[in-house]
Amino acid sequence: MPSRRAFLMTSLFALASKPSRSADPWEALRAKRAFVLLRHAIAPGTGDPAGMRLGDCRTQRNLSDEGRSQARSIGSLLRSQGIDRAAVYSSEWCRSLDTARLLELGPVSPQPLLNSFFGRPGNGARQTEALKAWLSTRPVDLPLVLVTHQVNITGMTSVVPRSGELVFTTMDAAGAVSVIGRQSAGA
Repeated sequence: MPSRRAFLMTSLFALASKPSRSADPWEALRAKRAFVLLRHAIAPGTGDPAGMRLGDCRTQRNLSDEGRSQARSIGSLLRSQGIDRAAVYSSEWCRSLDTARLLELGPVSPQPLLNSFFGRPGNGARQTEALKAWLSTRPVDLPLVLVTHQVNITGMTSVVPRSGELVFTTMDAAGAVSVIGRQSAGA
């Protein structure tokens, strides 16, 4: 029979291991203490074809049917967590803009700082710092969803997200970024 002390220690450990309500990434997003970095939904392949041009989706890697379904599922997931409207910003790549629109959380604003630097990795650190500066000055009136690319999310958080993965993120006044949660949505 376990000792009373062992029972007490096990119980205290279990209580200490439970995340507090304030540690809930969904609550932090609803309260606008966190934002979501969302990797665009499923777009088969890597990078973009030679000759890719912004604004011309025919020259880009685009969402598949599965990717469009995944983007809708992500929007449903956000709404099921009480996020009916959000400030949605997107990379100017078609796969990101399409993902953002299919969330159906409100108007989508293109934000060049979310554009992929996959083909220009030397721009990554400078672009990430510019994005952080922009984030530090924007008003926080709605939950914030940023739709972007794997390389951008990895550059900001060191997380390598899957297509359609939400990375719940906070940023302090000094620009230090913390990941407080991750969630994938199925197609």
